[in-house]
Amino acid sequence: MSSKPKLVFFGNERLATAAPTTAPTLQALVHAGYDVKAVAASYTEGVSRSKRPLEIVEVAHAYHIPVLIDKPGELIDKLKNLGAEAGVLVAYGRLVPQQIMDLFPKGIINIHPSLLPKLRGPTPVETAILNGERQTGVSLMRLSAEMDAGPVYVQQKVELAGSENKFQLAEKLLNIGCQLLRDNLDGILAGSLKPRPQDETEVTFSRLLTKAMGKTDFSEPADAIERQVRAFLGFPKTRAVVHGHEIVITKARVAKSQTDGALVITCQPGFLEIVELIAPSGKTMTSRDFMRGYLR
Repeated sequence: MSSKPKLVFFGNERLATAAPTTAPTLQALVHAGYDVKAVAASYTEGVSRSKRPLEIVEVAHAYHIPVLIDKPGELIDKLKNLGAEAGVLVAYGRLVPQQIMDLFPKGIINIHPSLLPKLRGPTPVETAILNGERQTGVSLMRLSAEMDAGPVYVQQKVELAGSENKFQLAEKLLNIGCQLLRDNLDGILAGSLKPRPQDETEVTFSRLLTKAMGKTDFSEPADAIERQVRAFLGFPKTRAVVHGHEIVITKARVAKSQTDGALVITCQPGFLEIVELIAPSGKTMTSRDFMRGYLR
């Protein structure tokens, strides 16, 4: 029997839409000896017709941890019987009702990938890239009824290079959040680490992404479209018509002129070189290969 507190894990550990994960937080909790009684998982990509298998489910099954894929209102009776002292939440994608929070004497601790109160909401990773932020980070907070508004235990800042795509940034922030949790969870559960309220005057919000947002007509600034390509990777994707062909742009850079690159598009203002794309065939290729195959 584990001497560590009993926990329930909420979430799928996909810190960004369509981002893959190895579920490092759940694995770290198990390896640290915490008694994880169940994993409450959810799909957050309901806009997709095909749901990828949740990696967190595979990890949970590997450790013989029961998985609950239920709506929050249907979880209450199941969670009551577990007797868990606290919850840990990473990318659950749903609001947790107060009735569920009240089941945990020591609260639910949430890993949120931003420097709260900045970028509350569903897509802090993508929005940091879209906004051209120079800095983001990870916050450990105590879950509250209002979205991402709970008091914060600890934060870690992350400087952005301005070249990260969504998947790279999500993985980096998840690994940082996992380490923050490992370093601070015992103190949180023991009550020696107290959370501080967020400054409500500094609140900003991340935006919900929709498929329609991925349609690009190059009437925007080149640097904004370049950030969009990095932020929209996987979903909603940066879709465009180039020389009469519908493509998805997967890598791009801001060019200096119309001749600065193999496939350069004039934007408003600036120039964008499409470096890599998904062709109408569905194959990912370089812009040079696209031009050889489609623009003869």
